[in-house]
Amino acid sequence: MMPDQEPEDNLNPKENEIPVLPMSSESCVPQGLTLEAIVDLTGEMEHLNELVMLHLEKEGGFTTPSSYFMTVQPVLDLLEFEIRIRSCPGMTQKEMKLVIQDWIDEEIAERKRKKN
Repeated sequence: MMPDQEPEDNLNPKENEIPVLPMSSESCVPQGLTLEAIVDLTGEMEHLNELVMLHLEKEGGFTTPSSYFMTVQPVLDLLEFEIRIRSCPGMTQKEMKLVIQDWIDEEIAERKRKKN
């Protein structure tokens, strides 16, 4: 039996390997990664920023750091919750990207419907 790969090895796969995110066996949540790291690894940071900007626009733009965080934190919390309920052991970065991408797309569409 081969030992488990270290999490760092999963994030830096060898050529032609699909990177697998390190998951906690108890909760199916990416282990040892912040939300920012997960979004960055999946390449969805710019997409998430588009959603954040729509939220800020609705609230009248960026006025103070406090108002920024009061607007943005609920969005990040909802994304984190989505990741928690839709992630599973053995999930690849590509699969996680699709989870995040789909959620952001749905949120953007909802934001735009409310705007009209």
